[in-house]
Amino acid sequence: MHSVLVINGPNLNLLGTREPDIYGTTTLAELDQMCVAWGEELDLTVSTFQSNHEGMLIDRIQQAAGETEGFVINAGALTHYSYALYDALVAVGVPTVEVHISNIHGREDWRSISVIQPACLAQLSGEGLEGYRRALQVLSGAG
Repeated sequence: MHSVLVINGPNLNLLGTREPDIYGTTTLAELDQMCVAWGEELDLTVSTFQSNHEGMLIDRIQQAAGETEGFVINAGALTHYSYALYDALVAVGVPTVEVHISNIHGREDWRSISVIQPACLAQLSGEGLEGYRRALQVLSGAG
């Protein structure tokens, strides 16, 4: 595997300012740079994409199917109810690792349900931004 697309969903554009006690103070731009650097360490070419719109996420997943060999996805709140994202991931068949900065299993009950998880190789939750690094490692075979 050489290319990975990191996909961030709704409200992740607010990283750094949104509930810093839960999500930290690192911005999305900084996280994107970190993912690219971590990818280089693993001999991966990492690109990133963020949208607050479910349809745009689905369009990007479908478009990337012929361009990339792996996805890291933090679907934000769409994780908990977007069967359309699940369907897109299954349809394209690209190996995917689901990531959550906070521990979704230790928060509100509704957050512990991920409808996209069955379409993923693994789910990493509660590891902060380090979860993105670990997801890249999983996809590279180093984790």
